[in-house]
Amino acid sequence: MEEIYNIKIPTFEGPFDLLLHLIRENKIDIYDIPIALITGQYLQYIGMMKELNLEIAGEFLVMAATLIHIKSRTLLPPDEEAPLEETEDPRLELVQRLLEYQEIKEAALSLRNREEEWMKVFYREPLSDDEEIYLSDISLFDLLDAFKKLLDTASPEVGSITKETLTVKDRMSLIMEMLEGQKAIRFEEIFRGGITRIQLIVTFVALLELTRLGLVKAYQEREFGNIWVVNPAEQSTAVSQ
Repeated sequence: MEEIYNIKIPTFEGPFDLLLHLIRENKIDIYDIPIALITGQYLQYIGMMKELNLEIAGEFLVMAATLIHIKSRTLLPPDEEAPLEETEDPRLELVQRLLEYQEIKEAALSLRNREEEWMKVFYREPLSDDEEIYLSDISLFDLLDAFKKLLDTASPEVGSITKETLTVKDRMSLIMEMLEGQKAIRFEEIFRGGITRIQLIVTFVALLELTRLGLVKAYQEREFGNIWVVNPAEQSTAVSQ
């Protein structure tokens, strides 16, 4: 029996992080969330995470059920005889919870001096020596966004991620070889030569595993901008003095 390769992701990114990511990506007013659109995209992310064999925490599925429930309520005609609390916008409680979560997260970030951690300066060839790129931390969902764009162009061939058919460890070694002697490489370069869907998936799982182990780090130039995979071994020489 073939052994499926599973990977655990950090627990600090949960369903509220995904919802806030979708709101930013779609440039949506948090007070007026198009619930049908967000629910559809949220379920797409869950489906992609399952396809990648990522361990999905139970709260992601609870949120999916909550979104579907809210969506069903918004589709029903209003009951004029129902109590006032039952006629309120079904999105209201979700919006309040999102705002509270966003406030807590922003407060936590402001308490931590992460300037040296997440604001890095790298020189990118063939730019001039005095041109700099400022990179910031990237979330799992930003990585999934970039990966989905690559996946959409791949062959629709279907298969399981198995150690027998395609070795994740080999892909991890390949990525480390690509980074050897390099300060950083573009996200897309890691998938160079990956033609089929299964090749792209296994390469992405390998990248996530390397990130989890701290052997590589991923940063972004700006929100929804280019993604760079950084070699921590070269990081100290890459930071601008």
